[in-house]
Amino acid sequence: MSDAKVTPACVVPYDQLTFAPRFDFGHMAKVTEVTGAGDGARLGTGFGRFTNAEIPWTVKYEEVLLVIEGEITVRTAEGDLTAGPQDCIWLPSGTELTYIAESALVFYAMQPTNWADE
Repeated sequence: MSDAKVTPACVVPYDQLTFAPRFDFGHMAKVTEVTGAGDGARLGTGFGRFTNAEIPWTVKYEEVLLVIEGEITVRTAEGDLTAGPQDCIWLPSGTELTYIAESALVFYAMQPTNWADE
C-alpha cells in the first residue's frame, strides 16, 4: 500500500461524477472512479457505462460488477455470464474475458486498486 493519505468518509454524489473514455475502448466504455489509489483506498470502486461494447480483457484484480441499468455479458473460457439490473458478476484475478453489452451501466468494486503497480 502506498503512503497516500486516506480520504475521510464522505458522500460521492452520482451527478457530480464525470465519465471518461477507458483505454483503447473509449468509444465502447466510459468510467468514473468513486474510490481508488488516489484516495489511499485499497478498494477501487466506480461506475462503467458500456455502449455497443465488445472488450477483451484479463482482470488482474478481484472484481465484482453490479448491474444498475441494461444487461452485460462477460464471456469467459467457462461460458457466458449474463446479468441484468440488481445482478452481480464475480470475477477472480486472472480471468480472461470479454465484456459484451449493447447498453449497460454497472458499478464495480475491485481489489487491489493499485493492480497496475504490482
